[in-house]
Amino acid sequence: MSKFKPKVLSQPEIEETDPLHALLRAGARDLIAKAVEMELESFLDGVAQRRLDDGRQAVVRNGYLPERTVQTGIGDVTVRVPKVRDRSGEGARFHSALLPPYLKRARSVEELIPWLYLKGVSTGDYQEALSALLGDAAKGLSANTVSRLKQQWSDEHRAWSSRDLSERRYVYWWADGVYSNVRMDDRLCLLVIIGVTEHGHKELIAVEDGVRESEASWRELLTGLAERGLAQGPKLAIGDGALGFWKALNKVFADTRHQRCWVHKTANVLNKLPKPMQPKVKAAVQEIWMAETREQAHAAFDRTLKRFSAKYPKAMECLHKDREALLAFYDFPAEHWVRIRTTNPIESTFATVRLRTKRSRNCGSRDTTLAMVFKLLQSAQKRWKRIKGFNKLELVVNNVEFRNGEQVINQSNRNAA
Repeated sequence: MSKFKPKVLSQPEIEETDPLHALLRAGARDLIAKAVEMELESFLDGVAQRRLDDGRQAVVRNGYLPERTVQTGIGDVTVRVPKVRDRSGEGARFHSALLPPYLKRARSVEELIPWLYLKGVSTGDYQEALSALLGDAAKGLSANTVSRLKQQWSDEHRAWSSRDLSERRYVYWWADGVYSNVRMDDRLCLLVIIGVTEHGHKELIAVEDGVRESEASWRELLTGLAERGLAQGPKLAIGDGALGFWKALNKVFADTRHQRCWVHKTANVLNKLPKPMQPKVKAAVQEIWMAETREQAHAAFDRTLKRFSAKYPKAMECLHKDREALLAFYDFPAEHWVRIRTTNPIESTFATVRLRTKRSRNCGSRDTTLAMVFKLLQSAQKRWKRIKGFNKLELVVNNVEFRNGEQVINQSNRNAA
């Protein structure tokens, strides 16, 4: 008896029968591509100062990752994310916040509307852009609807800014002033604080407007936190030395220790040097904060000052003036060092939308910008990971002594104040 062997037929290709559908998908693909290119430009601007010894750019474009598919409201859309190459070997990598590696489906209205707003898309153009990305989820999103959403989010931000904080306790704070593109006084910016709870979770604590270098602006913000029940400040606050935050912190939460951000400090030092010298000085500065102990860091500090002070006194004065505050992290668990040496949690969160310092017309009100940034930060907070070494936070809260990242043994733990 002969055996019948069925023939396996290949799946027929499905033709695109709806020209409008094809056009919308092409438009969505172009919109996404342009947005990711803007992200890449912002990333490359941020690393433009990194140079090789011969003066060439250290971080450069390097083609694209393989194409992949994202589900949108109008069907699957193929996308490509650009890559970069770090020729210095420091491992700089570009990660698109709009198209992270895990993203398989287009995001929600609550993330896309603020993102489009802060990128400068006018309210009247939202429906076209969102319909391409969200399909049915964008139905009814007229200009009036978007305006009502903006008002709703402004109300949410005001309510959130007056929430009770009596049950909150933070171990670390990151503080920074981020400039926006709204048509206001050029000195105004967004004052942002992100904190780590005693259980290791990152939380958005404050986002208000003010003057970055102003003690009064930061004092008003910090006093507001205290008046809403925040009884104690963090054990350590991390930020740029130029902030008015530090003087205000000393008056409102005087027991909090200070850690200067090494990324800001390095950039400030390099800005005072001729470009050919920047790679050498940067390498010397890196030896300081990469040292395993405070003693080794001080030795590297002394070598750097001795080596470059004669020719570049202003750069070395900039480095030296915050010496102790730059090394405060050595008194905290080594597992936390990578997080508490810089304000990267704020920098990386705002990488999605590079808020331009150049003002433009018709870009919206201050209240709306605050509301949009607030919504983006709320969405980002859902993806923030617990800090590495969170089990050591209880020791920090209870004033257990750490020296060079290690717990000091045989000492009586003091109760938290």
